[in-house]
Amino acid sequence: MARYIAFFGSINVGGNRLTMADLRWAFEREGFTGVETVVASGNVLFDFDERPTDGLEELFAHMMAERFDIASFVAVRSGPELAALLAADPFTDGDDARVHALLLSGQPDRAALDRLIADHAPRGAERIAGGARALYIDYVDGVGQSRLSNAFIERRLGLAGTARNRRSLQRILAKLAEATT
Repeated sequence: MARYIAFFGSINVGGNRLTMADLRWAFEREGFTGVETVVASGNVLFDFDERPTDGLEELFAHMMAERFDIASFVAVRSGPELAALLAADPFTDGDDARVHALLLSGQPDRAALDRLIADHAPRGAERIAGGARALYIDYVDGVGQSRLSNAFIERRLGLAGTARNRRSLQRILAKLAEATT
C-alpha cells in the first residue's frame, strides 16, 4: 500500500461547507484505509494500492459531486511527490504563510507560464515559478492583498489548481511521516 494526500479545492469556502468527519466517512465508504484529515480545509491522507494519481483525482471529484453536491478540483500526490514539491520550492527566503504551492491538474506549458508571469507583472509584487504539476507563488504582501487569483492563473494556464501555503504543506508532510513510522 502507498500513502497519498488528496488536496481538495473549494472546501469550506464559498458556501461549500463540509465537515472533515463527513469527508473521512466518504473515503472509508469508497474502501480507502488509513484515512486522516489534516487542517480543516480538505487535506486527506489515505492508503491505497500504488497507481497513477490522475485516476484518483477523477474518482474523488466524482465522489464530491455525488455524495455532497460539491464541484471540487482534487489534486492527489504521493508522499515522495509532496516531499519533492517542498524541496524544489525556489522561494525559501519567503514567509512560510505567504509562499504557496498551487497544485495543478497538469504540467504547465512553458509558453503559457511565461505569458502568465508577463501578464501579472504589472499587477503585483508576487513572485511566480513553475514546478512539477505546480506553481510556486510568493504572495509578498499576503494573499488577501493580491490580485493574483486562482481564476486568473487557471485562465492563462488552462489548468485547474488548489493552493496550500508552505506551512500547511510542511504540517501535512510531517503528519505523513508520522503515519509511516
